[in-house]
Amino acid sequence: MMESCNCIEPQWPADELLMKYQYISDFFIALAYFSIPLELIYFVKKSAVFPYRWVLVQFGAFIVLCGATHLINLWTFSMHSRTVEVVMTSAKVLTAAVSCVTALMLVHIIPDLLSVKTRELFLKNKAAELDREMGLIRTQEETGRHVRMLTHEIRSTLDRHTILKTTLVELGRTLALEECALWMPTRTGLELQLSYTLHQQNPVGYTVPIHLPVINQVFSSNRAVKISPNSPVARIRPLAGKYMPGEVVAVRVPLLHLSNFQINDWPELSTKRYALMVLMLPSDSARQWHVHELELVEVVADQVAVALSHAAILEESMRARDLLMEQNVALDLARREAETAIRARNDFLAVMNHEMRTPMHAIIALSSLLQETELTPEQRLMVETIMKSSNLLATLINDVLDLSRLEDGSLQLDDETFNLHALFREVLNLIKPVASVKKLHLTLNLAPDLPEVAVGDEKRLMQIILNIVGNAVKFSKGGTISITSFVAKAEYLRDAKTPEFFPVPSDTHFYLRVQVKDSGSGISPQDLPKLFTKFAQNQARLAARSSSGSGLGLAICKRFVNLMDGYIWIESEGLGKGCTATFIVKLGIPEQLKESKFLVLPKVPGNHVHANLAGLKVLVMDDNSVSRAVTKGLLLHLGCDVTTVSSSSECLHAVSEEQKVVFMDICLPGMDGYEVAVQIRERFAKRHERPLIVALTGHVDKMTKENCMRVGMDGVILKPVSLDKMRTVLSDLLKHRVSFEAI
Repeated sequence: MMESCNCIEPQWPADELLMKYQYISDFFIALAYFSIPLELIYFVKKSAVFPYRWVLVQFGAFIVLCGATHLINLWTFSMHSRTVEVVMTSAKVLTAAVSCVTALMLVHIIPDLLSVKTRELFLKNKAAELDREMGLIRTQEETGRHVRMLTHEIRSTLDRHTILKTTLVELGRTLALEECALWMPTRTGLELQLSYTLHQQNPVGYTVPIHLPVINQVFSSNRAVKISPNSPVARIRPLAGKYMPGEVVAVRVPLLHLSNFQINDWPELSTKRYALMVLMLPSDSARQWHVHELELVEVVADQVAVALSHAAILEESMRARDLLMEQNVALDLARREAETAIRARNDFLAVMNHEMRTPMHAIIALSSLLQETELTPEQRLMVETIMKSSNLLATLINDVLDLSRLEDGSLQLDDETFNLHALFREVLNLIKPVASVKKLHLTLNLAPDLPEVAVGDEKRLMQIILNIVGNAVKFSKGGTISITSFVAKAEYLRDAKTPEFFPVPSDTHFYLRVQVKDSGSGISPQDLPKLFTKFAQNQARLAARSSSGSGLGLAICKRFVNLMDGYIWIESEGLGKGCTATFIVKLGIPEQLKESKFLVLPKVPGNHVHANLAGLKVLVMDDNSVSRAVTKGLLLHLGCDVTTVSSSSECLHAVSEEQKVVFMDICLPGMDGYEVAVQIRERFAKRHERPLIVALTGHVDKMTKENCMRVGMDGVILKPVSLDKMRTVLSDLLKHRVSFEAI
C-alpha cells in the first residue's frame, strides 16, 4: 500500500546532515560569542572616556555564557522530530551567520569607534583648556580693571597720606577684606610701626621689631606671602569671642631711595627699605586666597610704591620750592639792602667828594697864589709842603671815589682815539720833576712797532702808568727807573706768570705791554700776593719812604687793568733788589688814522705858550663865597677882569657880550647851572657873540660831564684848581674854544 502511494514529500536533508549543520552552527555561534567579549574588552581598554564599563562587563559575561551553552550543545545533541530539527537547524544557522557577521563588524568598526572617542576626548580636553584660558582671561581682565581702578584712585592725588588710606579702602572694597593695614619703618629703621588701618580698630603707632622671621620672609620675596593669623603683624583686629580667623597675606611695598633729600617725618631710606601691607580675609569663612587676588595685591603694592615715590618727589620739590622762595625773598631783601647801602655810600661819597673838593680848591688855589709872592726859604718850604699834602689829599679823594665806582660796577671806560706816544711822554714830563729831586734817572723806551694812536680810555691808562711809575719813584732813593712799552706778540701773550690771563688776538685790537723796572727797596716774597689788596701796604716799603699813602693805588690799577681785559703782576728778587711791575692791556686799532687834537687836563706847563690873558673879561658864578673869592683871586692874578655873582638870576642879569668866559658852579639853589647855560645860549644866537660857558664843579661823575655837554657847555673843570691849571684851561679855551677835563 505504501509502495503504491504517489505523495510528494519535502526534500529535507538527512538526519545526519542536519545534525552536522547544527554542530557546525553551534561551533561558530560559540566562536562568535567568545570573540565578541574579547573585542569589547579591547574597546574598553583602549577607550578612556566610556562611562559604562560595568555594563560591558555584564554583557560580555552574558555572551560568554551563551557561547558556552552553544558549545555544550555540541555534546548534548538528542533526536528530535524532523520538523523541530529543521527549525533548530535553520535558527542555529541564522544565529551563527548573524553572530559571525556581528563579530566581524565589531572588528571593523571598533577602530572607528576608538578614533571617534579619541577626537571626542581631544575636543573635550581642548574645550576644558579653552574654558580655563577664558576663565584666566576673565580673571586677568577683572584683575586689570581693579588695578586700573585702584591706580586711578591712588594717582588721583599726590598726598602720600591720601594715597595710603585710599589704597587700603579700595583693596578692602575690591577684595571684601575684613581688615587691611600698612606698617611703615620707623626713623631708626629697627621697627615697623602700624601707620594705617582699614577700620581703625587698632591704635596707630603700635610697633614690632623689623627682624622678626615672618617679616624677613615677606621682605625677601617680591610676591604676596601667606602668613599665620597669629603673627604679630597680623594681629590687626581685636580678639572677640571664638572664631576661625581668615587667611592672611602680606606683601612688601618698596620705598623710595632718599639719598638726595630728606622727607620731614620719613626715615632716610635706602634701596632695601620696605613697608609691609597686611590683608586679612573675613573670619569664620571657608574663603581662600585665589591666584588672581594675590596677583592683584602684588600689582597694587608696586603701584603704591610708584605713587609714594611721586609723592615724595613732589613733597621735596615743594619743600625745595618753598625754601628757594624763602631764599629768594631773603636774597632780594639782602640785595635791596645792599643796593640801599651802596646808594647811601655813593651818595655819601659824592657829597663828601663835592664838599671836600670845595675847601681843597681854596687851599690849593691860595697856596699856588702864595707861591707867586715873595717868600722866605722857610715860608716857601711850608707852602710847598701844603701844596704836596693838598695834592696827596686830592689824589686820595679821587682814589676812594674810583674804587667805589669800580666795586659797584658804575665806572665805565671811555674809549676814544688818543696819541699813545704823547701819553708816555706826558707821563715822563709829570714824573721827571719829582724824580730829579731824588736824583733818579728816568728812561723811556718805546718799541718801533708801537702804534702812535690807539683807541681806549686815555685817562685810566695814564692813571695806571702814573701810579706804577709814582710808586717806583717813591720807593727808590737812587738809581734808574726804566719804562719800556711794546706790542705783546701772540706767542708771548700767555706768560707762565699770568695763568689766569686768556688773551684773544684780533685784527681790531692789540695788546700793549708796559714794564716799569726800578732799583728801589724791593719787596719780600711773602708780601707780593698782598700788593693788589686795597689798603694793604708793604711794611718794608713803608719804612723806605717818609710819607705813606692810602694803599689804594695798586688795587685801583688792578681793577682798571681788568676792565681793559688785561693782567698785571709784580716781580721782585727780595728786599733791596728792586722790583719790576708789568701789565698788559687791550687797546683798539682806529679805523682811520687822522690827526686829532686831544685836551687832557691837567697839562704840564713846560714850554707851553699861554695866551695873553690880560684884560680878559670873566664872569664867575658860585654860591659858595670862599670858592667864589678863591676863583676870582686866581683869575685876577692872571690879569683877567673878573665879575662875580652868587646866584643864577644875578648871572643872567650880568652876562653880556663883553664877557668871554663864564665859570659857573652847577649845584645852585633854585635854577641850577644847566638851566642857566641853556638860557645863555638862547640869549646869544650866534656862537661868536656868546661867552664860553665852563662848569667849575666838584662833581666828578660821568653824568655831570654828559649833562654839561648836552646843554651846550664848552668845558668842564674839576675842583681843586691851581694857578697853573687855571692858566692852562683859559689858554686852551681861547685857542680851541673847548676844554673838557677827563672824568
